[in-house]
Amino acid sequence: MEGILPLWKERGMTSHDCVFKLRKILKTKKIGHGGTLDPDVDGVLPICIGKATKVIEYMVDSGKIYEGEITLGFSTTTEDVSGEIVETKAVDTPLLVEEIDAAMTKMTGTITQIPPMYSAVKVNGKRLYEYARNGETVERPQRKAAIHTFVRTTEPIWNEAEQTQSWRFKVICGKGTYVRTLAVDTGLSLGFPAHMSDLTRLASGGLSKEQSLTLEQVAQAMENQTIAEKLLPLEYGVSSLTRVDISEQLFAKIKNGMRLPYSAFGLTEMPDEEIALFYDGKVVSIYIPNPKEKNILKPSKVLRNE
Repeated sequence: MEGILPLWKERGMTSHDCVFKLRKILKTKKIGHGGTLDPDVDGVLPICIGKATKVIEYMVDSGKIYEGEITLGFSTTTEDVSGEIVETKAVDTPLLVEEIDAAMTKMTGTITQIPPMYSAVKVNGKRLYEYARNGETVERPQRKAAIHTFVRTTEPIWNEAEQTQSWRFKVICGKGTYVRTLAVDTGLSLGFPAHMSDLTRLASGGLSKEQSLTLEQVAQAMENQTIAEKLLPLEYGVSSLTRVDISEQLFAKIKNGMRLPYSAFGLTEMPDEEIALFYDGKVVSIYIPNPKEKNILKPSKVLRNE
Protein backbone atom coordinates (compact mmCIF):
# COMPACT_ATOMS: atom_id res chain seq x y z
CA MET A 1 0.00 0.00 0.00
CA GLU A 2 1.30 3.46 -0.90
CA GLY A 3 -0.13 6.96 -0.72
CA ILE A 4 -1.16 9.92 1.38
CA LEU A 5 -4.22 9.79 3.61
CA PRO A 6 -5.86 12.99 4.86
CA LEU A 7 -6.96 11.88 8.33
CA TRP A 8 -9.33 13.79 10.59
CA LYS A 9 -7.88 13.31 14.07
CA GLU A 10 -10.55 13.34 16.72
CA ARG A 11 -10.05 14.76 20.21
CA GLY A 12 -8.75 12.59 23.01
CA MET A 13 -6.15 10.85 20.85
CA THR A 14 -2.48 11.53 20.24
CA SER A 15 -1.06 11.56 16.71
CA HIS A 16 0.86 8.41 17.64
CA ASP A 17 -2.43 6.75 18.69
CA CYS A 18 -3.76 7.40 15.18
CA VAL A 19 -0.71 5.82 13.53
CA PHE A 20 -0.96 2.79 15.86
CA LYS A 21 -4.64 2.27 14.99
CA LEU A 22 -4.04 2.80 11.26
CA ARG A 23 -1.35 0.12 11.19
CA LYS A 24 -3.97 -2.34 12.39
CA ILE A 25 -6.74 -1.07 10.12
CA LEU A 26 -4.59 -0.86 6.97
CA LYS A 27 -2.57 -3.99 7.84
CA THR A 28 0.75 -2.31 7.10
CA LYS A 29 3.58 -1.11 9.33
CA LYS A 30 5.15 1.60 7.18
CA ILE A 31 3.03 4.58 8.26
CA GLY A 32 4.04 8.01 9.49
CA HIS A 33 2.31 11.31 10.24
CA GLY A 34 3.19 14.84 9.19
CA GLY A 35 2.72 17.28 12.03
CA THR A 36 1.79 16.40 15.60
CA LEU A 37 -1.59 17.43 17.01
CA ASP A 38 -2.14 17.62 20.76
CA PRO A 39 -4.80 15.27 22.23
CA ASP A 40 -7.15 18.22 22.95
CA VAL A 41 -6.95 19.39 19.33
CA ASP A 42 -8.87 17.90 16.42
CA GLY A 43 -8.22 18.40 12.74
CA VAL A 44 -6.27 17.45 9.66
CA LEU A 45 -3.39 15.03 10.21
CA PRO A 46 -1.48 14.06 7.04
CA ILE A 47 -0.71 10.34 7.04
CA CYS A 48 1.93 8.89 4.71
CA ILE A 49 1.91 5.19 3.82
CA GLY A 50 4.60 3.04 2.21
CA LYS A 51 7.03 4.96 -0.03
CA ALA A 52 5.06 8.12 0.71
CA THR A 53 6.73 8.22 4.16
CA LYS A 54 9.75 9.59 2.29
CA VAL A 55 7.92 12.84 1.53
CA ILE A 56 6.60 13.61 5.03
CA GLU A 57 9.21 16.34 5.56
CA TYR A 58 8.05 18.28 2.50
CA MET A 59 4.46 18.23 3.71
CA VAL A 60 5.48 19.40 7.18
CA ASP A 61 7.25 22.38 5.59
CA SER A 62 4.04 23.67 4.01
CA GLY A 63 1.63 26.02 5.78
CA LYS A 64 -1.19 25.25 8.16
CA ILE A 65 -4.60 26.77 8.88
CA TYR A 66 -6.21 26.73 12.32
CA GLU A 67 -9.31 28.10 13.95
CA GLY A 68 -9.64 28.40 17.68
CA GLU A 69 -10.40 30.53 20.71
CA ILE A 70 -8.36 32.80 22.97
CA THR A 71 -9.45 33.44 26.55
CA LEU A 72 -8.11 36.30 28.65
CA GLY A 73 -8.15 36.21 32.43
CA PHE A 74 -5.86 33.33 33.32
CA SER A 75 -2.90 31.37 31.97
CA THR A 76 -2.06 27.68 32.39
CA THR A 77 1.00 25.46 32.59
CA THR A 78 0.33 24.02 29.14
CA GLU A 79 -0.95 27.28 27.58
CA ASP A 80 -4.26 25.53 26.79
CA VAL A 81 -7.28 24.25 28.72
CA SER A 82 -5.62 21.01 29.85
CA GLY A 83 -3.11 22.69 32.17
CA GLU A 84 -3.23 23.97 35.72
CA ILE A 85 -3.88 27.67 36.30
CA VAL A 86 -0.66 29.56 37.03
CA GLU A 87 -1.71 33.23 36.85
CA THR A 88 -4.99 35.12 37.00
CA LYS A 89 -6.02 38.69 36.38
CA ALA A 90 -9.66 39.67 36.27
CA VAL A 91 -10.99 41.23 33.10
CA ASP A 92 -13.30 43.53 35.04
CA THR A 93 -14.00 45.72 32.01
CA PRO A 94 -14.36 44.22 28.53
CA LEU A 95 -11.68 45.18 26.01
CA LEU A 96 -12.70 46.95 22.83
CA VAL A 97 -12.54 45.06 19.53
CA GLU A 98 -10.14 47.73 18.23
CA GLU A 99 -7.68 46.88 21.02
CA ILE A 100 -7.95 43.15 20.34
CA ASP A 101 -7.56 43.53 16.58
CA ALA A 102 -4.54 45.80 16.98
CA ALA A 103 -2.85 43.27 19.28
CA MET A 104 -3.50 40.43 16.81
CA THR A 105 -2.18 42.48 13.89
CA LYS A 106 1.08 43.01 15.79
CA MET A 107 1.51 39.23 15.86
CA THR A 108 1.58 38.84 12.07
CA GLY A 109 4.71 38.55 9.96
CA THR A 110 7.88 36.83 11.16
CA ILE A 111 7.73 36.66 14.94
CA THR A 112 9.86 35.13 17.70
CA GLN A 113 8.33 32.48 19.93
CA ILE A 114 9.53 30.62 23.00
CA PRO A 115 8.12 27.06 22.87
CA PRO A 116 5.85 25.99 25.76
CA MET A 117 7.39 23.79 28.44
CA TYR A 118 4.77 21.21 27.52
CA SER A 119 6.03 20.70 23.95
CA ALA A 120 8.12 18.16 22.04
CA VAL A 121 11.05 20.50 21.41
CA LYS A 122 14.34 18.89 22.47
CA VAL A 123 16.84 20.63 24.74
CA ASN A 124 20.03 18.73 25.56
CA GLY A 125 18.56 15.56 24.09
CA LYS A 126 15.44 15.67 26.24
CA ARG A 127 11.96 16.88 25.28
CA LEU A 128 10.62 19.92 27.09
CA TYR A 129 7.52 18.10 28.32
CA GLU A 130 9.79 15.58 30.07
CA TYR A 131 11.42 18.41 32.04
CA ALA A 132 7.97 19.86 32.79
CA ARG A 133 6.59 16.55 34.08
CA ASN A 134 9.57 16.25 36.41
CA GLY A 135 9.00 19.75 37.73
CA GLU A 136 12.26 20.95 36.15
CA THR A 137 12.79 24.20 34.27
CA VAL A 138 15.27 24.70 31.45
CA GLU A 139 16.17 27.57 29.16
CA ARG A 140 14.07 27.28 26.05
CA PRO A 141 15.42 28.19 22.60
CA GLN A 142 13.75 31.04 20.73
CA ARG A 143 12.23 30.14 17.37
CA LYS A 144 11.08 32.14 14.38
CA ALA A 145 7.52 31.62 13.17
CA ALA A 146 5.78 32.96 10.07
CA ILE A 147 2.26 34.23 10.76
CA HIS A 148 0.62 35.02 7.44
CA THR A 149 -2.87 35.84 8.73
CA PHE A 150 -4.20 36.14 12.28
CA VAL A 151 -7.72 37.52 12.55
CA ARG A 152 -10.65 37.59 14.97
CA THR A 153 -13.69 35.74 13.57
CA THR A 154 -16.33 36.42 16.25
CA GLU A 155 -17.37 39.21 18.57
CA PRO A 156 -15.57 39.02 21.92
CA ILE A 157 -17.64 37.58 24.77
CA TRP A 158 -17.14 39.05 28.23
CA ASN A 159 -18.02 36.72 31.08
CA GLU A 160 -18.78 39.07 33.94
CA ALA A 161 -19.17 36.27 36.49
CA GLU A 162 -15.81 34.64 35.69
CA GLN A 163 -14.09 37.91 34.77
CA THR A 164 -12.79 36.54 31.47
CA GLN A 165 -13.10 37.55 27.84
CA SER A 166 -12.96 35.20 24.85
CA TRP A 167 -13.10 35.36 21.07
CA ARG A 168 -12.55 33.00 18.18
CA PHE A 169 -9.78 33.41 15.61
CA LYS A 170 -8.34 32.03 12.39
CA VAL A 171 -4.62 31.79 11.72
CA ILE A 172 -2.64 30.82 8.62
CA CYS A 173 0.94 30.09 9.61
CA GLY A 174 4.18 28.39 8.64
CA LYS A 175 5.79 25.28 10.10
CA GLY A 176 6.87 25.22 13.72
CA THR A 177 4.29 27.75 14.91
CA TYR A 178 2.92 27.24 18.41
CA VAL A 179 -0.64 28.51 18.27
CA ARG A 180 -0.90 28.11 22.06
CA THR A 181 2.00 30.53 22.45
CA LEU A 182 0.42 32.89 19.91
CA ALA A 183 -2.67 33.05 22.13
CA VAL A 184 -0.60 33.64 25.28
CA ASP A 185 1.51 36.36 23.64
CA THR A 186 -1.61 38.10 22.34
CA GLY A 187 -2.91 38.20 25.91
CA LEU A 188 0.38 39.60 27.20
CA SER A 189 0.22 42.32 24.55
CA LEU A 190 -3.21 43.25 25.93
CA GLY A 191 -1.94 43.15 29.52
CA PHE A 192 -3.65 39.92 30.61
CA PRO A 193 -2.67 36.30 31.24
CA ALA A 194 -4.29 34.19 28.54
CA HIS A 195 -4.55 30.69 27.14
CA MET A 196 -5.78 28.92 24.02
CA SER A 197 -9.20 27.63 25.02
CA ASP A 198 -10.00 25.74 21.80
CA LEU A 199 -8.23 24.69 18.59
CA THR A 200 -8.98 22.85 15.34
CA ARG A 201 -6.57 22.39 12.42
CA LEU A 202 -8.43 22.99 9.17
CA ALA A 203 -5.54 22.36 6.76
CA SER A 204 -2.03 20.93 6.80
CA GLY A 205 0.42 19.74 4.17
CA GLY A 206 -1.89 20.90 1.40
CA LEU A 207 -4.70 18.74 2.79
CA SER A 208 -8.04 20.18 3.90
CA LYS A 209 -10.84 19.33 6.30
CA GLU A 210 -13.13 18.56 3.35
CA GLN A 211 -10.75 15.84 2.08
CA SER A 212 -10.25 14.18 5.43
CA LEU A 213 -11.57 10.85 6.72
CA THR A 214 -12.08 9.72 10.30
CA LEU A 215 -10.58 6.45 11.53
CA GLU A 216 -14.04 4.91 11.32
CA GLN A 217 -14.38 5.97 7.67
CA VAL A 218 -10.94 4.54 6.89
CA ALA A 219 -11.96 1.23 8.45
CA GLN A 220 -15.15 1.23 6.36
CA ALA A 221 -13.15 1.93 3.19
CA MET A 222 -10.88 -1.04 3.98
CA GLU A 223 -13.89 -3.25 4.56
CA ASN A 224 -15.50 -2.08 1.30
CA GLN A 225 -12.17 -2.40 -0.56
CA THR A 226 -12.35 1.25 -1.63
CA ILE A 227 -9.32 2.47 0.34
CA ALA A 228 -7.22 2.91 -2.83
CA GLU A 229 -9.72 5.54 -4.00
CA LYS A 230 -9.23 7.49 -0.78
CA LEU A 231 -5.43 7.69 -0.96
CA LEU A 232 -3.68 10.56 -2.69
CA PRO A 233 -0.58 9.75 -4.77
CA LEU A 234 2.94 10.21 -3.40
CA GLU A 235 3.32 13.13 -5.84
CA TYR A 236 0.88 15.16 -3.74
CA GLY A 237 3.49 15.31 -1.01
CA VAL A 238 6.01 17.21 -3.15
CA SER A 239 3.57 19.69 -4.67
CA SER A 240 5.26 22.54 -2.77
CA LEU A 241 8.58 21.86 -4.55
CA THR A 242 9.63 23.09 -8.00
CA ARG A 243 8.75 20.38 -10.53
CA VAL A 244 11.18 19.44 -13.31
CA ASP A 245 10.20 16.84 -15.92
CA ILE A 246 13.08 14.75 -17.24
CA SER A 247 13.72 12.53 -20.27
CA GLU A 248 14.26 8.77 -20.31
CA GLN A 249 17.98 9.34 -20.93
CA LEU A 250 18.27 11.62 -17.92
CA PHE A 251 16.23 9.23 -15.75
CA ALA A 252 18.83 6.52 -16.44
CA LYS A 253 21.39 8.76 -14.74
CA ILE A 254 19.07 10.02 -12.00
CA LYS A 255 18.06 6.58 -10.76
CA ASN A 256 21.74 5.80 -10.22
CA GLY A 257 22.17 8.94 -8.12
CA MET A 258 24.47 10.87 -10.43
CA ARG A 259 25.49 14.44 -9.59
CA LEU A 260 24.73 16.71 -12.53
CA PRO A 261 25.03 20.40 -13.52
CA TYR A 262 21.77 22.36 -13.25
CA SER A 263 21.84 22.91 -17.02
CA ALA A 264 21.31 19.15 -17.51
CA PHE A 265 17.80 19.62 -16.13
CA GLY A 266 16.96 22.41 -18.56
CA LEU A 267 17.24 25.03 -15.83
CA THR A 268 18.49 28.51 -16.70
CA GLU A 269 19.91 29.17 -13.24
CA MET A 270 21.05 27.28 -10.17
CA PRO A 271 18.12 26.61 -7.81
CA ASP A 272 18.61 27.47 -4.15
CA GLU A 273 16.18 24.83 -2.84
CA GLU A 274 15.11 21.25 -3.54
CA ILE A 275 13.62 20.35 -6.90
CA ALA A 276 11.31 17.40 -7.58
CA LEU A 277 12.24 15.40 -10.66
CA PHE A 278 9.37 13.79 -12.55
CA TYR A 279 9.60 11.07 -15.18
CA ASP A 280 6.57 9.79 -17.04
CA GLY A 281 4.26 11.74 -14.71
CA LYS A 282 5.70 10.33 -11.49
CA VAL A 283 8.15 11.87 -9.04
CA VAL A 284 11.36 9.85 -9.04
CA SER A 285 13.88 11.86 -7.04
CA ILE A 286 14.55 15.01 -5.03
CA TYR A 287 17.71 16.91 -5.95
CA ILE A 288 19.44 19.70 -4.01
CA PRO A 289 22.38 22.06 -4.64
CA ASN A 290 25.71 20.41 -3.82
CA PRO A 291 27.60 22.80 -1.52
CA LYS A 292 30.92 21.18 -2.44
CA GLU A 293 30.61 21.62 -6.21
CA LYS A 294 29.69 24.83 -8.01
CA ASN A 295 26.55 24.65 -10.17
CA ILE A 296 26.11 20.94 -9.42
CA LEU A 297 22.95 19.28 -8.11
CA LYS A 298 23.02 16.06 -6.12
CA PRO A 299 20.32 13.58 -5.02
CA SER A 300 18.75 14.23 -1.64
CA LYS A 301 16.25 11.39 -1.82
CA VAL A 302 15.55 8.73 -4.44
CA LEU A 303 11.84 7.92 -4.47
CA ARG A 304 11.59 5.61 -7.47
CA ASN A 305 14.29 3.90 -9.51
CA GLU A 306 12.27 1.72 -11.83
